[in-house]
Amino acid sequence: MIVCPRCAKENQDHYKFCLGCGAELPRDAAHAPKSFTAPTPPAIAAPLPPAPPMGGPPMAAPPMAAPPMAAPPMAAPPMAAPPMAGAGASDQVVCPQCGTSNNRSFKFCGSCGHPIAGSAPAFAPAAAAPPVTGGSRRGSLVLIGADGSEGESFPLGETTVIGREIGGVFASDSYLSPRHATLSFSNVGLTVRDEGSLNGVYLKIGVDQPIELVDRSVFRIGQEIIRFERISAPAAGEVELMGSPSAGIAGRICLITGRTATGNCFCVPSTGLHLGRERGDILFPEDGYVSGLHGRIHEEAGRVFLTDVGSSNGTFIRLMAPTIVPSGGLLLMGQQLFRAEY
Repeated sequence: MIVCPRCAKENQDHYKFCLGCGAELPRDAAHAPKSFTAPTPPAIAAPLPPAPPMGGPPMAAPPMAAPPMAAPPMAAPPMAAPPMAGAGASDQVVCPQCGTSNNRSFKFCGSCGHPIAGSAPAFAPAAAAPPVTGGSRRGSLVLIGADGSEGESFPLGETTVIGREIGGVFASDSYLSPRHATLSFSNVGLTVRDEGSLNGVYLKIGVDQPIELVDRSVFRIGQEIIRFERISAPAAGEVELMGSPSAGIAGRICLITGRTATGNCFCVPSTGLHLGRERGDILFPEDGYVSGLHGRIHEEAGRVFLTDVGSSNGTFIRLMAPTIVPSGGLLLMGQQLFRAEY
């Protein structure tokens, strides 16, 4: 783990920026990224031990209702430094551009760089919930707190835009784009559309309900953001790049560690592999939000599927096209988790 010298938050070794404050993490030899190993068993392996109960893995890990997972560190703009101990409301001001709290002595916002001289004091009453547009209220987004409790409820009309420009609780989330997503109702339900956001919109998939992965599909387990890539068979007469046949390989998965950077990549055999913190073929031992045995990737009839095998904190798939969200479905946008109700 790398301890941020700015805010003292612990970060995983392959992160370049702090999840707590956005500061660049030290990259000296003592904190060099550790190599991930993939202890893939033989093709014919003994069955895996039964998965831990839904209440959580055997190791000390966050409860079922884990705090919303942070988006990839590369996408976050720098955040303002935390206020000094003992600072009160009179010592803080709110940036009129992004809503971030700053020390009154600052001339510019530490998050967006906007001048803050003469801005309103911090801790002012929160802005109103996003307005219901395009008709009467049709449903709501319920904010899920870090402890799993229900927070504010935001009304949804025929069409509702979510993003930092809306204000309120959205304004202070630096992982949200100004115009992040649009939710709209039709005769088939609630549709969510990503408006080209930097960090994306993620939908939690059901347990033991396989979802197909296509080339460059992105999903996340715990704090790990992973991209699946298909490996195309070479054309007739074409020299294969790796110098070895790809028979029996369904593709590969790569860890996303930066805006344009990836970490280790692992082949996905057609027979499938398991992901977890303690058991499986690819392990993430330092991520407490990953269950002991979390998910599985396998190929069937030429198609590749991702399955959550009963993890505590769930598996989320990034939406690449407008998608119907069922009532009760969980959406991860920015650093916040919402339940759609209608």
